[in-house]
Amino acid sequence: MVTLYHFPLCPFSRTIRLALGEYGLAADFVEEHPWDRREDFLLLNPAGTVPVLVDDDGTVVAGDGAIAEYLSETRDPGLLMPEAPRDRAEVRRLVAWFDQKFNQEVSQNLVGEKIDRRFMPREMGGGPPNAAAVRAGLANVRHHLNYVGYLARQRNWLAGEQLSYADLAAAAHLSSVDYLGHVPWEENMDARNWYARIKSRPSFRPLLCDQIRGMPPPAAYADLDF
Repeated sequence: MVTLYHFPLCPFSRTIRLALGEYGLAADFVEEHPWDRREDFLLLNPAGTVPVLVDDDGTVVAGDGAIAEYLSETRDPGLLMPEAPRDRAEVRRLVAWFDQKFNQEVSQNLVGEKIDRRFMPREMGGGPPNAAAVRAGLANVRHHLNYVGYLARQRNWLAGEQLSYADLAAAAHLSSVDYLGHVPWEENMDARNWYARIKSRPSFRPLLCDQIRGMPPPAAYADLDF
């Protein structure tokens, strides 16, 4: 059984949790708070970030991108990455879009400010959320939702004909923001319908059960019909 060190509302961790579900891999999930800087965890990943995967044979892989590539190469190569180089490039482009652009413009401004800073020690940046950052995140999520809707109108899944890591990365980031009730799904039905499809997959069910102490999600978060 593989072991995954993760934080429940970390979108990068959520991408790999979804991937493990899609691969049908049983896993031991260990909740890790990166700001604790645990010595044993730093021995696994000196960067101190999640997710970190420890495979059955003891192989340690850190970071969602590296873990995604590792799973593709050691399990079913075609399950979440298409065969054609052009199609794989599109998957990687969209994963980078969400892990970099969406993360910087939305996830950090909402999840980072409202969740991470709540639990971080003050000396590591903890404290009340920055109101200006939160306002920016709320404005930016609408632009990204429109882009998801545009992709969903053009294709079967975000990167093409098959479910891929692009869908998992997008759903991971959006679900973390949705936990806070900050995704205006009613403004884009194409994006909402795409999310309803992926939200209904068995791999997504564990994410819908997540609970952050003192911060329960809105009722619609776990509602498959919104």
